[in-house]
Amino acid sequence: MGYEIRTVRADDWAELKELRLAALRDPVARVAFVDTYENSVTRADDHWRAWATPIAEGGTATNVIAKDGHGRWVAMLALLDETGQTAPPVGAPGVIDDDSAGSPQIHVVSVYVRPEHRGTGVAEQLFRTAIDWTWQHTKAERIHLWVHADNPRAEAFYRRLGFTRTGETMPFPPSPEDLEYEMAMERPATPMALTPPGSDAASGPALAPRNGGAPA
Repeated sequence: MGYEIRTVRADDWAELKELRLAALRDPVARVAFVDTYENSVTRADDHWRAWATPIAEGGTATNVIAKDGHGRWVAMLALLDETGQTAPPVGAPGVIDDDSAGSPQIHVVSVYVRPEHRGTGVAEQLFRTAIDWTWQHTKAERIHLWVHADNPRAEAFYRRLGFTRTGETMPFPPSPEDLEYEMAMERPATPMALTPPGSDAASGPALAPRNGGAPA
């Protein structure tokens, strides 16, 4: 199945809201998102307009979505720039520029694929695009993410992409008794070629990774 993958514009806010709320209603959301449906559904339209507006245009986040052949939004990722040190976030799905570890790194967050589109390859298309973009457009030496201990499907997906556990763990914010594992990959010696958005790929995770406390 072919998908159109593009960045979100400010006037896409209603579609973005619908997809985000669908993600938070998904049964797997409990191990993938810090936010909840009950919290998000009460937010005013101005919140969603800001969330849909790219960071480069003064908004809250840069989002990337996938649409199926019927124009329905079926998958999404979000980008938050914490340091202002990245290039303008054009076509950069689901990444945070994060230098908290002492060297530039990218923190991948907030991924969702509708259930009926899982196993089609759209998740891997989005993730590989994010990885390739990071190496080509930022100075990051490392990409990392956190995966819930009860989300083995997502962890297997990340391993297939080249992420490995670092040995670091942390409590899952909504349920501190639960555990998350850090996974990471290092910058390759040779830059990777950008993955064409329409290329074939294996299946990806249902929902992952968590949104790291992002406001949406």
